[in-house]
Amino acid sequence: MTMQRRPFLLAALGLPLAARAHHGWSSFDQDRPIWLEGRVARAKWQNPHVELILEVPADLKLPADLQARQVPAQSAPLDGKALLAKTGLPRRKDRRWEIELAPLTRLEAWKVAEIKAGANVGVLGYTLKDEKGPAVLRVEYLWADGKVYGLRSSPV
Repeated sequence: MTMQRRPFLLAALGLPLAARAHHGWSSFDQDRPIWLEGRVARAKWQNPHVELILEVPADLKLPADLQARQVPAQSAPLDGKALLAKTGLPRRKDRRWEIELAPLTRLEAWKVAEIKAGANVGVLGYTLKDEKGPAVLRVEYLWADGKVYGLRSSPV
């Protein structure tokens, strides 16, 4: 094998792995919003989207005030209050979750400060259908530093 073919072959072999690592919205159960909160164990502030590893407590509970919380106005066609009302906890008992936030450009538009390991955050989003596969949550709303951000759209 020549040296010119080797990088192409290695890139071609790596592509399926990269494609599996990034989930499209269709993989997630958007009829069942999930609440998680906890301490960030690791943060990757990068594109295609920011990723956090969130450690959740064993006794995770829904916040008593969740349904009364204000959510930001968004351009996405989303009824935030209805979403809060039907939010539940995951059925699975994983203590570490991969949290998929928005792309950096959207986080910058919302003026989200970089989240670092050790920070405490709350997230409302969607996990994989039937909660099968890895413990992954794609975030709709992020609560950090006393603020809430709607991550599927830019601020209005």
